[in-house]
Amino acid sequence: MNEKNFLATEPVGKLFRRLAMPAVVAQLVNLLYNMVDRMYIGHYDPSGLSLTGLGVCMPLLMSVSAFACLVGMGGAPRASILMGKQENETAEKTLGNCFCLLMIISAVLTLVIQLWGESLLLTFGASPETIGPAWSYLKIYSLGTIAVQISLGMNAFISAQGFTRFSMLSVLIGAVINIVLDPVFIFVFDMGVQGAAVATVIAQVCSAVWILSFLTGKKTMLRIRPANMRLIPALIMPCLALGVSPFVMQFTESALGICFNTSLLKYGGDIAVGSMTVLSTLMQFCMMPLSGLAQGAQPITSFNFGAQNYDRVRQSFTMLLKTCVVYSVTIWAIVMIMPEAFIRLFNNGNPELIQYAAWALRIYAALLFLMGIQIACQQTFIAIGNAKSSFFLACLRKIILLIPLIYILPLFFEDKAFAVFLAEPVADLAAVTTTVLLFRKQFKKAVG
Repeated sequence: MNEKNFLATEPVGKLFRRLAMPAVVAQLVNLLYNMVDRMYIGHYDPSGLSLTGLGVCMPLLMSVSAFACLVGMGGAPRASILMGKQENETAEKTLGNCFCLLMIISAVLTLVIQLWGESLLLTFGASPETIGPAWSYLKIYSLGTIAVQISLGMNAFISAQGFTRFSMLSVLIGAVINIVLDPVFIFVFDMGVQGAAVATVIAQVCSAVWILSFLTGKKTMLRIRPANMRLIPALIMPCLALGVSPFVMQFTESALGICFNTSLLKYGGDIAVGSMTVLSTLMQFCMMPLSGLAQGAQPITSFNFGAQNYDRVRQSFTMLLKTCVVYSVTIWAIVMIMPEAFIRLFNNGNPELIQYAAWALRIYAALLFLMGIQIACQQTFIAIGNAKSSFFLACLRKIILLIPLIYILPLFFEDKAFAVFLAEPVADLAAVTTTVLLFRKQFKKAVG
């Protein structure tokens, strides 16, 4: 089989399974970077203060990731579409432009966090008790910003070419190193949160080196070349337009983290913020496979959309939707039945935290089963290059609905903390309904 046209010729079902499975594994393993840190720190410091400090860091860490999504998740589908149109030279120039822009962004983000990171943490919900561990972690983690941008942003271009096994290995290498080094630096060297940060940075650097070696090697169809690193507005702007949606989705996680943390600190204290740290991690864990499934479908959808093979585009979406719905319903049922089991992964020494977080999880994840529909539709908009619709949907759920609800719902409930957690399922219901209505109209218009 011709390696360069297998996205257009191999049966969609078989192709989806082959591409989606490594992408799902990669997404889950990617989450281990921060998840393992929290699990170890939660047991290192049973008081929960260090764990809460890591939670306060999350808005800034997600902001760093958001810029990788802006460039990588926008540029990768764009490159796939260009490859479908047989414009491989332009696709390779797109890769080079995106790499150059990520390097510039990395330098700026590192400088900003080093200069103003501690002040930002205090603004984002750190208390006098948690600012110490929060800043200890962040100031070290930020030194690996360039590795984060390469790992997340450039790995998308490996997946976009259909090499999802290699993209999985990119993430797996870093995660394994992180898992091995975390207990060494945290417990053996007794470095606590600083040790977790050091282990994470080392792991991210190793992952970035692997990705660069692949994208400059012989196996890739698109290569990073110095000649393609001069920024060309006509190339980079369509990538940024398409990347705005995943950027907003990721960046608004930072805003949400701030809104949730500050509101819960006001209504429930440090234990509520600590519970939110666990809940947000669990939701990421639940949502990551959905993102992996979408990444598996993206090369198929984008390539065939560019080649005007619309029947294969429809098949790809149908396969993605069915798989996402089955997964989201299954994981929702497990979370509702046994929430305490998930909470104990992060802290087994604080009964009050376990009880509070388990109660909050059932509220926060009440409509998790609908998210398979949301992700399948929203990510397909990105895959076919519909920047306007994907941007609107990214803004709708978090900016237009969820953030206002965090502040509005407590006005109507005696239990203010309950109202804050309730904002999530209320926003989910409104967002999914709107997404389905918009997708039915726009997808039919795009592919017939």
